[in-house]
Amino acid sequence: MLDQFSLTKLVLGRLTWDAIPFHEPILLWTFVAVALGGVAMLGAITYTQVWGVLWRDWITSIDHKKIGIMYIILGLVMLLRGFSDAIMMRAQQAMSFGDAAGFLPPHHYDQVFTAHGVIMIFFVAMPLVTGLMNFVVPLQIGARDVAFPFLNNFSFWMTTCGAVLVMMSLFVGEFARTGWLAYPPLSGIAFSPDVGVDYYIWSLQIAGVGTLLSGINLIATIVKMRAPGMTLMKMPIFTWTALCTNILIVAAFPVLTAVLALLSLDRYAGTNFFTNELGGNAMMYVNLIWIWGHPEVYILILPAFGVYSEIVSTFSGKRLFGYASMVYATVVITLLSYLVWLHHFFTMGSGASVNSFFGITTMIISIPTGAKMFNWLFTMYHGRIRFELPMLWTMGFMVTFVIGGMTGVLLAVPPADFALHNSLFLVAHFHNVIIGGVLFGMLAGITYWFPKAFGYKLDPFWGKCSFWLWLSGFYFAFMPLYVLGLMGVTRRLSHFDDPSLRIWFEIAAFGAVLIFLGILAFLIQLVVSFRRRDALRDTTGDPWDGRTLEWSTSSPPPAYNFAFTPVVHDNDTWADMKNNGYVRPQQGFIDIHMPKNTGAGFVIAVLSALFGFSMIWHMWLPAGASFLGVLVAVIVHTFNYDRDYHLPAGEVIRVEAIRTRMLSNHV
Repeated sequence: MLDQFSLTKLVLGRLTWDAIPFHEPILLWTFVAVALGGVAMLGAITYTQVWGVLWRDWITSIDHKKIGIMYIILGLVMLLRGFSDAIMMRAQQAMSFGDAAGFLPPHHYDQVFTAHGVIMIFFVAMPLVTGLMNFVVPLQIGARDVAFPFLNNFSFWMTTCGAVLVMMSLFVGEFARTGWLAYPPLSGIAFSPDVGVDYYIWSLQIAGVGTLLSGINLIATIVKMRAPGMTLMKMPIFTWTALCTNILIVAAFPVLTAVLALLSLDRYAGTNFFTNELGGNAMMYVNLIWIWGHPEVYILILPAFGVYSEIVSTFSGKRLFGYASMVYATVVITLLSYLVWLHHFFTMGSGASVNSFFGITTMIISIPTGAKMFNWLFTMYHGRIRFELPMLWTMGFMVTFVIGGMTGVLLAVPPADFALHNSLFLVAHFHNVIIGGVLFGMLAGITYWFPKAFGYKLDPFWGKCSFWLWLSGFYFAFMPLYVLGLMGVTRRLSHFDDPSLRIWFEIAAFGAVLIFLGILAFLIQLVVSFRRRDALRDTTGDPWDGRTLEWSTSSPPPAYNFAFTPVVHDNDTWADMKNNGYVRPQQGFIDIHMPKNTGAGFVIAVLSALFGFSMIWHMWLPAGASFLGVLVAVIVHTFNYDRDYHLPAGEVIRVEAIRTRMLSNHV
């Protein structure tokens, strides 16, 4: 029989009271603030009696539009957490010189910069990108939903549960202190025996399942559910970039899953894949993680390119210049993204031939990106440009991204990379393209499609305040890092001895404050817009005079998206329909059933998060129980056809019968 001690170990594993950071005042007060905020929010929800609405209309929803909105909300919430880490790092570096130690102890600072990278890539940029694709793509191709609506719900909740695990590491245990890519041997059990790396592994594994399934879903949607007449070369550019992005996701994320599984075996089972003994090789990990990691950069930036293409065409009042070259450039970037990964470690000693090959491919991949930039400029040329907020984000991107691209080409030269490797120059370049490219693109896309989602525009004054604060804050925050990198200052340092460096870090910290004000202005914009929504409402359904199919529906669109199936004759779809006096059909409508909401995705994801938490803390009994619960929930849902396939009797929707599709509701 098991004694009480053994049973306790099976249930609680390594989890003890020491895991709660009572000795860390910053974490303790953060925990108190979050707890009080959570209690207040739960109280407000209970007081307003909206629990039923939340469960019925949002948590269990399989509507791609609501799921897309929830992805974007998740990304914005995690942006607040990720940026709080960034501003702590900038404050620490500005304060910590000479005898002054700053306010973050070294072990806490190491967790902060690791968490910042993980959160901003996996739980800010990815949810924002996936959210926009989820919301927009079915509307742009004339589909009533994605190919697998239940899978869409499940993917979202897996991503959310991965984010929850990262947030839990703030208050129970600690996060990894390895950098956001967790290179061994530092991430191995010998150098990181605590739970930080385990939090990293399981949060990314759970979120990665959601991302991979979402990629499969969107590929199937784009390939199989386009409106009649919409050939590949008549798809909107955003849909093209979404297709290429999701192909990259399906090709790259299994590599991330595999490499994290091998690292888990090293830590849990004592294998030696990435150790320096018994045949292991840490450089194998570095190769595998960057074979995923560099396509990941293009997974993030390609949808942003699609957003800019839609915005430039709309606000220039012109058809997009060079549509075919835009498509070919997107496909070329997709293919070449797999031939550049080794430029992340030119200094590993591969030799001149290998370094030359990857340096050349890195330079080549800048050519299709440059072609896109010229296409946007030629679209604007002689156009009737309207300097609305989405267009401002786009123009800010064009200037900022070109700077980041030029520094990227510089880093693609192996001798230059030898001098600048692991310096703050690299940090500045990476943020130059991710903030100036991806984040600006997501904020532009949110502003552009917000009236389609909610029926009213965002307030332009606070939006412009946010834009200018973001733009100026970015340059103040990261241009000094280029200078520091050229001076030889390496990244990830929390303390400096040379007082001449301090002014540059203080300027960077000032830029971070400006970005904070930009985020604050964006939040104020959301609140003000909601309060003024009647004045900002546009009843035409097409507030920006858009040129793609999603603007042909009401704002917000109905649950079924299209009561009639549009027939596409041109890649400038909606503009072509308007110019040719398109008439909606008046007869030939039939009844269809839309699939019913289901809580199965939420339940499976929560059980998966519980399994991950149990594995982190070696709680073997809860781990086994939660894993069994996942299997039972999956099996039950698999055989739950009748309840999930249809609405209750009598709840049917009449739609036009040109191309009626029954929406499947299972994986």
